[in-house]
Amino acid sequence: MSSAFDSKQHPHRRYNPLLDEWILVSPQRAKRPWQGQTEKPLEEKLPQYDAECYLCSGNVRVNGQKNPDYKGVYVFDNDFGSLLNEKVEFSEDHSDFFSLRPERGINRVICFSENHSLTLPEMEVEDIKKVVDTWQQQYEELGSEDFINHVQIFENKGQVMGCSNPHPHGQIWAQSSIPSAVVRTQENLRFYFEKTGKSLLEDYLKKELEAGERIILENESFVALVPFWAVWPYETMIVSKRKIGNLLQFSEEEKILFAEIIKDLTTKYDNLFEISFPYSAGIHQSPTDGLEHPEWHFHMHFYPPLLRSAEVKKFMVGYEMLAEAQRDVTPEQSAEILKNLSTVHYKDKI
Repeated sequence: MSSAFDSKQHPHRRYNPLLDEWILVSPQRAKRPWQGQTEKPLEEKLPQYDAECYLCSGNVRVNGQKNPDYKGVYVFDNDFGSLLNEKVEFSEDHSDFFSLRPERGINRVICFSENHSLTLPEMEVEDIKKVVDTWQQQYEELGSEDFINHVQIFENKGQVMGCSNPHPHGQIWAQSSIPSAVVRTQENLRFYFEKTGKSLLEDYLKKELEAGERIILENESFVALVPFWAVWPYETMIVSKRKIGNLLQFSEEEKILFAEIIKDLTTKYDNLFEISFPYSAGIHQSPTDGLEHPEWHFHMHFYPPLLRSAEVKKFMVGYEMLAEAQRDVTPEQSAEILKNLSTVHYKDKI
């Protein structure tokens, strides 16, 4: 005997049109007891300046170079970059199973503030806007290099995300190739655009706004939502309402509104478990390969690992590594929780 399907109770798969892949959702598992690994979040009170921090203003970095006495945003080439900005002679060796090619690029670090104790949700909107200004400038500067075809702007926040320094900072990896996940996204955006003449994310956002159940925040220019196909428990995405291909197309007002929604969203994250909420976040925008990309629509992903509390995180193991991504709590449940959280930071209520 069969029963009527209920997405809140029955296992089902959801399609991600950006990556052309599926995710398994298992809402019936949300109540299972947890006896696995727990994390111990580091919630020490940080000073505004740390003499031992190699990112703080005026301090000497590991390579012996001294940071200037900067105020606000500071950018420098990563001392231990994963990419090198040097030409190498290479004779391509074709092989069915052992193909390789050199990869050239530039890695940079962006300190968001000279204040060692801050994170994005604790910064003022005007100061986050200066970070957005810098992202825009770096995208233009790095993208103008003739060998740079993609500029990836991202932030890893928190020790659980592998962040080795609590000083507020992010990174930029600019490289000669377009990375695999970006290529997949671009191919799916292009397929939709060529088929319909419209932006996939513009049409998707219209449907999300009509449904309303996964919307967390909205202002005149941006929407923050839990994607229908979200993998991580409290995964979110910020999407521009206007079809914007990249940061260079932002108006001054849009940069302010982008800064506002970043602050409000990350504040909600911190308020969820009343800790400095860990995540990896990054911007997806058009490549800098000199080609026209009418298919691209600006968006920013947030991938936080925490699941039930500050101590319990989502692991990608077993089935997820061998088959496909899986989640227990539905995106709608996560969205409802995030939507109902305050945009006043919990530290400001004390």
